[in-house]
Amino acid sequence: MSGSDAQYVEFVRARSHALLRSAYLLTGDQHLAEDLVQEALARTHRAWRRLHEGGNAEAYARKVMYHTQVSFWRRRRAPESMPGDLPETAGGTDLAETSSQRVVLEQALRSLSPKQRAVVVLRYFEDQTEAATAELLGVSVGTVKTQGARGLERLRALVPELGTIRAEGGLR
Repeated sequence: MSGSDAQYVEFVRARSHALLRSAYLLTGDQHLAEDLVQEALARTHRAWRRLHEGGNAEAYARKVMYHTQVSFWRRRRAPESMPGDLPETAGGTDLAETSSQRVVLEQALRSLSPKQRAVVVLRYFEDQTEAATAELLGVSVGTVKTQGARGLERLRALVPELGTIRAEGGLR
């Protein structure tokens, strides 16, 4: 294996989990998230020589993920319904209350429109600015503000405990 290939493999090992976590929050589905990360890593590999030298491979992979997800939203498709409750997670060291809060938050995120979910994830999980979020999603800053406000309003209605999230950015 060449030195460049070894560096790419190390990048994948080091950053795949973080990319998958973000992709899951964007898609709301483990399998779609895995597909999204796989696509981002494949495109990153094709541009690896250029990216590795500049040191911005992760930023490129994340941008590919966001753009791919936006392209997916724009396609026409039949509406999808998700009946039933989320299964309980097996094992782990989470306390029961933390687990139930996580399940409630995941269900609330799934109830948002894909655009609202993307804005909420980028602004409040990834801690991106409005301008950076708009650039990543290929929309205007006004759209980011509108989708973010609507998404937070919906989350607050579904999960009142989230009332500490401010519309202008960040957690209180």
